[in-house]
Amino acid sequence: MNILYVGAGFVGSCSAAVAADSGHQVFLFDIDKEKIKKLSSNDRDTIESCIFEEGLGDLLIRNRDRISFTNDYQKVISFLETCDVVFLCLPTPEIGETGESDLTYYFSATETLGVWLAKRQEGKQSKYIVIVNKSTVPITMIDTTEEIMKKHGVQNYGVVSNPEFLVEGKAIAGSIRPDRVVVGAWKEKDFSIMRNLYQRFHDSSTVKYIEANPKEAAAGKLLANFVLFNKLAVCFDVVGRVAEQFTDIQFENLRRILITDPRIGSWGLYDSLYAGGSCFIKDARSLSHQLQTAGQNASLVNETYSANKRQLEMFIGRAEKEAALDWKGIKVALFGLSFKQDTNDIRNSPSIDIVNYILERQVGNIVAYDPVATESFKHVFPGEKKLQFVSNEESALKGVDVAIIATDWPQFRSLGDSIIQSKKKILLMDGRRMTQHMYKPLSEAGISIIAVGSPFIKGK
Repeated sequence: MNILYVGAGFVGSCSAAVAADSGHQVFLFDIDKEKIKKLSSNDRDTIESCIFEEGLGDLLIRNRDRISFTNDYQKVISFLETCDVVFLCLPTPEIGETGESDLTYYFSATETLGVWLAKRQEGKQSKYIVIVNKSTVPITMIDTTEEIMKKHGVQNYGVVSNPEFLVEGKAIAGSIRPDRVVVGAWKEKDFSIMRNLYQRFHDSSTVKYIEANPKEAAAGKLLANFVLFNKLAVCFDVVGRVAEQFTDIQFENLRRILITDPRIGSWGLYDSLYAGGSCFIKDARSLSHQLQTAGQNASLVNETYSANKRQLEMFIGRAEKEAALDWKGIKVALFGLSFKQDTNDIRNSPSIDIVNYILERQVGNIVAYDPVATESFKHVFPGEKKLQFVSNEESALKGVDVAIIATDWPQFRSLGDSIIQSKKKILLMDGRRMTQHMYKPLSEAGISIIAVGSPFIKGK
């Protein structure tokens, strides 16, 4: 099949790579010329500097004969003549903190697509084409997409919802071996085309292939992310808080007690300073906005969002409250800039809020380290003289007064040894419990510790 992907972000690039690996001819369009240049470089390091996702570079290089890239829409117009399926993979960020989705990119792409679809085959539109909403969009967007196509006189087409459930850092593995594929359509013809496109998954005994209507598919994506987000918030705001407020309780032991109940499960029961990224926060806020717009109560959704926000505020505020720390003039090491491990994505990264918070309190100097997200983070704080970036953990620790672990990169588990070896009695703020196995020797070495899921530990 000939497949067009509009939008070469995380979802579009990973999905396109897997589609090419499935034997389809893929055309990937994005208005970002630099991104297209990097993704089409056939060089793994260059690709990963754009989107750091394990396996993406190898997959794009291996399938380079079946995937093409462009930022020239004239080439898209030509491809539409023989195209079977168009995937819309556009960013739909939240507008402020309103919950409303910014659909500017989506509407622009869809309006342009409608104009040129109506001109296919010299206006005859003899070839059937399926338009797929892969972006996370409002539940009723399927109706809006139909209206746009009808406005431009598009014929011989179908509109499908095919939400993405990929986990950043594991997207390629998750795309090749998904736990489920959800396809929402109104017509059997559209289901049939999507089954052909996803043949490797439809025929798999290990993949749950789910067919629903388009609104159910779109709602299912929002609800899945909310349920996961809520589970994280419960861990932060209830389980973690119990472990922080009562002595002689270790978070890891509470976790073991809980996860042995199969009804609870293990996912999400890791204490953290914040749940960031591009999906959970945005999708929960969008769900809240849509429910309230429809006249329904969304207090539980709103409280989940508030609990996550409160977690980060309480964590960073504990330094002043429990350790009597004055940020003014001190040197801080910040470990981790991406919102989670295995990605260079800094959207809703807790480190952004941390840097803003301590800059407002006139911190002397911030030294930051992240294995892959440094370049992305630099764009958030251009020209900030108090913020420096280093290439390893040891350089970050030199002469600091406070060390903050904000991302769960596995190598940060060894930071406890490095801190002890530095022989300086600093304050360690462990926002991921990465060094929990070292809390006792750290405190015995004079290191005071503020950690999510633990009471304040004063260095001896």
